Amino acid sequence: MFINQLKQSIEDEFKAFHYYKSMYKLTDDPLWKAFIEHVYEDEKSHYEMFQQLHYMLTGSFVQNPKKRLPCYVLKDGAKQALLDKLDSIETYKIMLLTVPIQQAYNPVFIAMHDEMEHATRFSTMYNAL
Repeated sequence: MFINQLKQSIEDEFKAFHYYKSMYKLTDDPLWKAFIEHVYEDEKSHYEMFQQLHYMLTGSFVQNPKKRLPCYVLKDGAKQALLDKLDSIETYKIMLLTVPIQQAYNPVFIAMHDEMEHATRFSTMYNAL
């Protein structure tokens, strides 16, 4: 179960990175740009950490994750991002409780903590737009 959740998380982090990069292009507000850039840089880091963890556990990387459609409306994107973040937090909480090796704890904890921060950022954006 952990491996399947990890594989799905790798794909989700890849999709999120590209989605947030598209959101970044939709605003000129320096605060929103900073919020979004922070988030997409974290998503890239999660993707890389999870790929490395997947390799440690299986001997292979998750190949060719697909991109998701870009964001076209910033407020809609912030709302969807918030919902996605809340789902990710729940997934990572379950994963954290079922880590198969000690080396899996830190990347899952870091991702879960970052997703909570991202939810705050996107909630702030959504409510201000």
